[in-house]
Amino acid sequence: MAEFTRDPIDTASLLRDAARPDCGAIDLFLGTTRNHHQGRSVVRLSYEAYERMALEVLSTIERETLEQFEIASCRIVHRLGEVPPGEASVAVVVAAHHRAAAFDACRRAMDQVKSRAPIWKREHFAEGESEWVKGTPLGP
Repeated sequence: MAEFTRDPIDTASLLRDAARPDCGAIDLFLGTTRNHHQGRSVVRLSYEAYERMALEVLSTIERETLEQFEIASCRIVHRLGEVPPGEASVAVVVAAHHRAAAFDACRRAMDQVKSRAPIWKREHFAEGESEWVKGTPLGP
């Protein structure tokens, strides 16, 4: 079940929820805030989304990933609001019987989030400036 949060992402809970006795692999991807970008010092990121539409897209990505790969579960959590360096902005967790399917499914789900979800990222720099990050045009 895809979700948004304005709090730090609880990775321990995600891993606990993904654990299944029939699965030998859990893959957790975390997209984290870097403290730099193109030679500039980043003090935080901020995320905005068209929440209702974005949640539908994230849920669709989860469902498609379950259908495309031999996995038992896929969950996506994205943070909104401000995210300081070192903290996670997005988490994708996949459980599968075997690691290859878990790795492949997790990568595909994250790539789809980046290319399809109406979520926007703004970088805030140490010198006080900020700018929206140019992303991938939304598409099918």
